[in-house]
Amino acid sequence: MLPLALFLMGSAAAAQQPQPPARERQERQVVVPSSPDEPVPEVKVAAGIATTLVFNAPIDRVSVEVEGQRTRFRLVDVGERTLFLEPLVPPGDGERLGVRVRYKDGVSPAFAVFALVSHPTVVDTRVDVARMQRSLDVLEVELAQCEAGGPASLVLSGRLERKGVRARPISIAPSSQVQAGMKLEDGTGYRAGTWALAAVRVHNLPGQQPWTPGEARLTRADGTPVRGGSVRMDRPQLAPGDVGLVVAETEVPYWAAGEVLHLELREKGGGRHLVIGAVEL
Repeated sequence: MLPLALFLMGSAAAAQQPQPPARERQERQVVVPSSPDEPVPEVKVAAGIATTLVFNAPIDRVSVEVEGQRTRFRLVDVGERTLFLEPLVPPGDGERLGVRVRYKDGVSPAFAVFALVSHPTVVDTRVDVARMQRSLDVLEVELAQCEAGGPASLVLSGRLERKGVRARPISIAPSSQVQAGMKLEDGTGYRAGTWALAAVRVHNLPGQQPWTPGEARLTRADGTPVRGGSVRMDRPQLAPGDVGLVVAETEVPYWAAGEVLHLELREKGGGRHLVIGAVEL
């Protein structure tokens, strides 16, 4: 048995060993590339710190692939729209661990691919994952009634500016997903310098009457109404059992980025209406 003095000396020496700097924990959003030629998004992970990827569409839980899952991770848990990772052994310097996730809806891009990396000072604790195709879908709806048509009209009109477009997922609370015989599936808020819009997928449940959006009402937290532009859908009418993308445009955004607004979609003619709740534009 070691003498107590030697044991204490060893403990003191261990205590004096330099400790790695504490990492800043951050939440952010990444966009899944629409082309395999584009760079793979990187997600910063660290040993003993949980990182959650949150997807804005259901994922195929069986298809999820995490490189080194059995030897490099303490926990890998897959949900309907989430992937929870807790590394046991983090990636080394210059090492990239691959993650591959397939979406259930078949919309392009069908897969999301990430590279898990280490960073000396930062770790991602939550990453909201959006698909580039979502933006393209919304732009297609936005351009549907333009005389010129096509993405070129956005550039010519000045609506696609050099600063780009900011996108944030719209979270639908489980208690609010089903309303008036309809189901809110997912949504995305978009904001540029001169315009903003909210896009929400709506499912008209079987056995219900056809539904057509007529008005979108947006209100700030202090009760101030936001003047809306148009409200459109990717089809003339939502038949029973159909799913449609409803897009509500607003005036030039004067509120601060990240401010929470209240959104309500009303049926044409004053019938069924849907309360989306918290929306960031």
